[in-house]
Amino acid sequence: MLSPSLLHRCARFRSARRLFSTGDCNPAAEAGKKRIRVVTCDVTGTLVSFLGKIEEHYGTAARTCGVELPPHKMGCIARCFNQAYHETTEAHPCFGHVEIGAKEWWRRCVGRSFEILDVPMKAEEQERVFQRVYSKFGSHDTYGAFPDASPFLKWCHRNGIATGVISNADERYGDSILPMLGLGDEMKFLTFSKNVGREKPHRKIFEAAMEQAEPWLCLVEGEDAAVGASCPPLKPEEVLHIGNDYKKDYLGAKEAGFHAALLDRYDEKELAYSWGVLGVPVFKDLLDVVEYLGREQFELGPPTGRGSTPVSDFGCRD
Repeated sequence: MLSPSLLHRCARFRSARRLFSTGDCNPAAEAGKKRIRVVTCDVTGTLVSFLGKIEEHYGTAARTCGVELPPHKMGCIARCFNQAYHETTEAHPCFGHVEIGAKEWWRRCVGRSFEILDVPMKAEEQERVFQRVYSKFGSHDTYGAFPDASPFLKWCHRNGIATGVISNADERYGDSILPMLGLGDEMKFLTFSKNVGREKPHRKIFEAAMEQAEPWLCLVEGEDAAVGASCPPLKPEEVLHIGNDYKKDYLGAKEAGFHAALLDRYDEKELAYSWGVLGVPVFKDLLDVVEYLGREQFELGPPTGRGSTPVSDFGCRD
């Protein structure tokens, strides 16, 4: 038996599906259609939610390792972490890029956080606390997938759309966190600032994502493509980027020639309103994005000349 929330989602999906045309098209008109072949997503705040608070995770790690923090210092952890993160980023941009490994970058950041907090520790205590913090931030204690993330990625795959990540982060998201949350299988490519050496909104990271996406198109689209059909080069206007930051996600994507949309996952009404005033498509969840693509009459998947790709279910069955 379907839960009330799933029943509601299915009703919304079936309404959205009617917005897509599934009939034959005139091939001559194909060039004038808007088409999405690739969807890229930010991670935290878009596909994944951060759980708990920095001060709780850092404080618990310290106490577990025998380092006691007085209450007044517990309340300062978030501020100290933010300062340490900024300093470490200034010293080693893009999580160290090719200069140092990501784990070493985080070792320096965590250590500096406790230095600013003025918590004296011996070298062996610092290492124990760091290892505890690092392990915590690769677990279910700190990250959870939004309930619509996996259905959306699978919906994209069934409709011939290659999906990937563009994130100002290091490769740990792809190596462990996304697979841990069940989001790894449908992610065809992973574009991280650590690997590219540039962060959103820099154009280079969006161009790098296009380069990574293109080899996957022939595989994803080839499942439904006619025998012998070619795989056309990917165009920027065939990519939709979804994120939650106006400058990094929306402006960065638009300047790279992508379509772009932002999610208001945490009901930040004033912020979402300010985005809308600037002409940004703003949505509450990823099913809203499906509805938007239908309303705006986007074609989905490969330009086969067979009309719009039939819109597969969003975790629902007729």
